[in-house]
Amino acid sequence: MKNKKIKSIDLFAGCGGLMDGFEQSGHYDTIAAVEWEKAPCRNLEKRLKEKWKYKDADQRVLRFDIQRAEELFEGWNEDPDYGSSVGLDKLINAAEGIDVIIGGPPCQAYSIAGRVRDENGMRDDYRNYLFESYIKVLERYQPKAFIFENVPGILSAKPGDRNIIEIIQESFDEAGYCLLPDLSEAIIDFTEYGVPQNRKRIIIFGVKKDYFGEKAAEIVKQFYETNLPKYKTKKKKTVQEAIGDLPKLYPVAEDIKINGTRTRHSLPQLEVPNHIARWQSDRDVGIFKLLTEDIESGRCEYTSIEALKQLYTDVTGKESNVHKYHVIRWDEPSNLIPAHLYKDGLRHIHPDSTQQRTLTVREAARLQGFPDDYEFVGTQADAYKMIGNAVPPIFSKKLAEAVYELLFKKDGE
Repeated sequence: MKNKKIKSIDLFAGCGGLMDGFEQSGHYDTIAAVEWEKAPCRNLEKRLKEKWKYKDADQRVLRFDIQRAEELFEGWNEDPDYGSSVGLDKLINAAEGIDVIIGGPPCQAYSIAGRVRDENGMRDDYRNYLFESYIKVLERYQPKAFIFENVPGILSAKPGDRNIIEIIQESFDEAGYCLLPDLSEAIIDFTEYGVPQNRKRIIIFGVKKDYFGEKAAEIVKQFYETNLPKYKTKKKKTVQEAIGDLPKLYPVAEDIKINGTRTRHSLPQLEVPNHIARWQSDRDVGIFKLLTEDIESGRCEYTSIEALKQLYTDVTGKESNVHKYHVIRWDEPSNLIPAHLYKDGLRHIHPDSTQQRTLTVREAARLQGFPDDYEFVGTQADAYKMIGNAVPPIFSKKLAEAVYELLFKKDGE
């Protein structure tokens, strides 16, 4: 029993932040990972093959539209967009079943910020109902447990006549799984688990009622009250602890290109994967210097929202309802690392006034809890987007340990 591996599949896998933590725990065997975007799939395959030594990583990573459920299960051939695959049925039958399903559908439709920006409050967004595809996979393979991750905004999302969370709870119950009655109790603050970034997510843990019987509700409660909390850290990890040791990147007189990426900052003296500054205009570089020196000097003239909004108007001639600039602080966790970081980094300005830049991909990855041996391939924009969409592996490793303890205990009885 000691060396038993838990067989898992990852849905809406992205670049594998959740999966990577499960692999780091040493207890899990990733049977399959389902994701529809090219860039994350390329990174998933690379990581599974090179780090976790899955020789058949190209078969385990299924690039496909999860809404096409029957084809996903039974396989597909020569699809113009997705190529070919034997499908989940063969992968899972070859593995003799599945123990855990992990993952979570895209959060944009549930995000409060996303609903504010959308003129119809994201009510027409198809992603509101992608959870139905997750549940179809759950019903087909009947794992002992599942992890469903999303943003806290899912608790208030209401694309139709009812709150989406009520429909999700009912759907899991009808599929035969027990979860917390009050899912507001499932919101996890990742800073409490060593993630150097202010990030909260809802982590729904459910167990199969037929498998755990009368103990199902008790086990779910134990997970949130005992098993997971024991992995909390004694103090929150700061930006300084996360990225303070990385080589400095200083502004240079002329633009340079590194692997096709344009920058105007020096190369690091030490080779650190993905640690290349993104290109910024002279105007932005000047603003970064002004804002970081303002904090370092203790003047703090530009730390209020109103002052930052006025600065934006002064330098651009435009007005904004939200402040465009934010300098992360050395002595506390960073602000949220979002997928939006791939568009611009103005709300993630490096705190060192001599560097005058926004975060590199490697710095964003560290603040999101990725180890340095996870080297992102593809464009710089792809990397920022994948990192922002991921579950921090620092947390997901601890999550994996907590889930394993409960499953191991049951199997050992």
